[in-house]
Amino acid sequence: MADSVQIRPATDGDTAEILNVMRAALGETPLLKRTAGLFEWKHAKNPFGPSIVLVAEVGDRVVGVRSLMRWELESRDGALYRCVRPVDTATHPEFARKGIFRRLTESALDVAREDGVDLVFNTPNPKSFAGYVKMGWDEVGWIGAYIRPRLGKAISVDPDELPTLEQGIPAADPYEPAALVARDPIGLRTPRTNRYLSWRFMEHPRARYGWIKSSQEGGAVVRVSSRNGRSETVVADLLGEAGAREIREVTRSSRTRYVATWFAPGTPELRAAVSGGMFKVPGLKTLRLVALPLSRLDIDVTDLRSWDFATSDLELL
Repeated sequence: MADSVQIRPATDGDTAEILNVMRAALGETPLLKRTAGLFEWKHAKNPFGPSIVLVAEVGDRVVGVRSLMRWELESRDGALYRCVRPVDTATHPEFARKGIFRRLTESALDVAREDGVDLVFNTPNPKSFAGYVKMGWDEVGWIGAYIRPRLGKAISVDPDELPTLEQGIPAADPYEPAALVARDPIGLRTPRTNRYLSWRFMEHPRARYGWIKSSQEGGAVVRVSSRNGRSETVVADLLGEAGAREIREVTRSSRTRYVATWFAPGTPELRAAVSGGMFKVPGLKTLRLVALPLSRLDIDVTDLRSWDFATSDLELL
């Protein structure tokens, strides 16, 4: 079997088969559609560059896929690191436990090294975490959540449809690009360029992001969703000079069951969230961050305090 599996770079013509493999291995719900548009947004339109996408093929059939999505992170001292993020990875159930996941991963990492990638990072699910550790990834730490429940009546949730932005937070305007001054990173941080912000919050083919803006030069980026049968408002990011005032406006105007967010410890955004009335949920672990350096780095990537992340850096939907 191992000899019959061929690993090769994916082509545009493979997208339909890749999506079929992902649906078979990972499933699909009315709220999580694995579409060609979403795949293209991640892997072709990404401002950091086209992804490394490899497929495993048996005969003329695609039976596995491994995608490394390109990213960039800036450090506190101004160094810019080229990164990749393992996403959209699956092996068709008919070909599980045949070493395809590992072969795809090792081949993709070889491509990344040859291309000068410095760092790999991702948030694997519990099922795949052990596999990453066996292949050399280090655990960085758990990501939690800060929330603010709504005390009054909240909007109901349709199991087949996401709540709209207008239903969940009527005060939000659709996100629009703005020339904002990005703060200096205090750890590894995604550069908030205008191109990145437009791609991240305006061009997503599924999620609609809103904008809670004050008189200051900045605002809170929000989206409305549902989780476990409850409506939620997610504060994806605070941009420019946005702070506690915008957080209070989000929690005041939201009509969902609760408002949720996460920012890295020590960041001004986390201080704003707490000052704005949000609190940490004790013991809640939502995502586990792991990392694999591919070059010598001047920062300890295994320490969560080395990362300057917001919710928007972690959720790619």
